[in-house]
Amino acid sequence: MMAQNFDLIVIGAGPGGYVAAIRAAQLGLKVACVEREHLGGICLNWGCLPTKAMLRSSEVFHLMHRAKEFGLSATGIDYDLDAVVKRSRGVAKQLAGGIGHLFKKNKVTTIMGEAKVTAKGKVSVKTDKGTEELTAKNIVLATGARARNLPGLEADGERVWSYKHALVPPHMPKKLLVIGSGAIGIEFASFYNTLGAETTVVEVMDRILPVEDEEISKFAKKQFEKQKMKIMEKAVVKSLDRQKAKVIATIEVGGKAEKHEFDTVISAVGIVGNVEGLGLEELGVKIDRTHVLTDEYCRTGVEGLYAIGDIAGAPWLAHKASHEGVMVAELIAGMHPHPVKPESIAGCTYCHPQVASVGLTEAKAKAAGHDIKVGRFPFIGNGKAIALGEPEGIVKTIFDKKTGELLGAHMIGAEVTELIQGYIIGRQLETTEEDLAHTVFPHPTLSEMMHESVLDADGRAIHF
Repeated sequence: MMAQNFDLIVIGAGPGGYVAAIRAAQLGLKVACVEREHLGGICLNWGCLPTKAMLRSSEVFHLMHRAKEFGLSATGIDYDLDAVVKRSRGVAKQLAGGIGHLFKKNKVTTIMGEAKVTAKGKVSVKTDKGTEELTAKNIVLATGARARNLPGLEADGERVWSYKHALVPPHMPKKLLVIGSGAIGIEFASFYNTLGAETTVVEVMDRILPVEDEEISKFAKKQFEKQKMKIMEKAVVKSLDRQKAKVIATIEVGGKAEKHEFDTVISAVGIVGNVEGLGLEELGVKIDRTHVLTDEYCRTGVEGLYAIGDIAGAPWLAHKASHEGVMVAELIAGMHPHPVKPESIAGCTYCHPQVASVGLTEAKAKAAGHDIKVGRFPFIGNGKAIALGEPEGIVKTIFDKKTGELLGAHMIGAEVTELIQGYIIGRQLETTEEDLAHTVFPHPTLSEMMHESVLDADGRAIHF
């Protein structure tokens, strides 16, 4: 069989790969995208979107219990976990189907199968019907990542779950242990805790949400503990004794081993890149701890071979992958795009309360040598937050004292994942503290807290 020739072959149809394929096709390139499982990748099928559908259900459930606060009456409040999961899977199916439509619209050739780069510019794909040979001057690796399995803590789908199991749970946990307090762990802890599971979170670092600003982490911990979640920091799960209807976890805290009983465990201890079976080492691609090393333009060092998204390392976020996909497509098409700046990629955690941030934390800004000033504004000082019944939260901004540069912004509270984009745009446009201070924010909105936080950096906050 003769090889099919393309201008670009994208391996992986997640949020990095499918976006790269579509953008390249828009620019007139002949594009093939190879996917071994589901269009949309982990994000659309088993990550970002289905988890948000489930978290929306728990959020509504939580609000229903607060009906009396809003002058409403609701009795017999309950949930149907199977129906919650069914809705979540429906959202995933709808979105994944949309990718197929977009590929057809943009004339991207879709090939379902397992890809391997056999030589520079050559890809072999194992499909249900046999092997297809493809050639292209340019190849983009967008194979993503998967859950990390630590020895002894491996998921089995029964009592010990990965994120995939937690999205299609075989039962509702009564006593839940979540290992790891990054975004994935905290979101599942928040979901199941809201539905009534007695939830314990174990974090090996000295605080939960360890990539966030320390002040935000401490605020989050207080809120979670108010919700009766148990938080164990500087703690390590040493072993899991799996029994028929329970799991005995040995947890080391302060050098002492404690045994705790749970009926369900979710392991959320990070991810590893999908680099196996792609033929990368034979090509001379450099790999460090399961991630492909690239330059700022996602070039691997092998001519015509790029790596984007989770396979290329932190931050492991869908929007970073998508933006890298656009950048690489434009680079291949002969344009001159700007490289993606990791420090300008926002992180969002959709727990209750939500957490969002962009740029440097206070500690990192100081460590980088900046002379800083910090502004803070609490939700309790905002009229819209009080009207919504969401007075718990804070907005924190960090500026360079000399230049006024917005170094970082950190938020916790209702809908902050929707608010953070204001600061992202500000950083992209190199907006200064003075520019933000002179901007008129609409009233009454939660966004006014963003303004007040900026003003507070100079002691000018009005409402607190």
